[in-house]
Amino acid sequence: MTTRKTDPWPTLSRLLAALLGGYLFTYAFTAALARLLPLAPGDAVIAATLPSFAIYTVAVLWAFGTRSARRAWAGLLLAVPLALVGFWPQLLERFQ
Repeated sequence: MTTRKTDPWPTLSRLLAALLGGYLFTYAFTAALARLLPLAPGDAVIAATLPSFAIYTVAVLWAFGTRSARRAWAGLLLAVPLALVGFWPQLLERFQ
């Protein structure tokens, strides 16, 4: 019986995309949602945090459900505009 060697890098890349990329995407999504909800700041943070568990689960499933590891990372790049929306006031303060 012969054993077949497989390249571990695509799996490791998907694992990093799922764990780290999914966390960053969820963090950015939660920050953007808290900023956009028309509630008091404390209530907006609580309301935005509630769906974060489902969002993280979907991000992990996305990372392992795509055809390639590159597509997994490309989908998680949506965290960049979400982070800009969520952290815009803090970014403006830093650069002024």
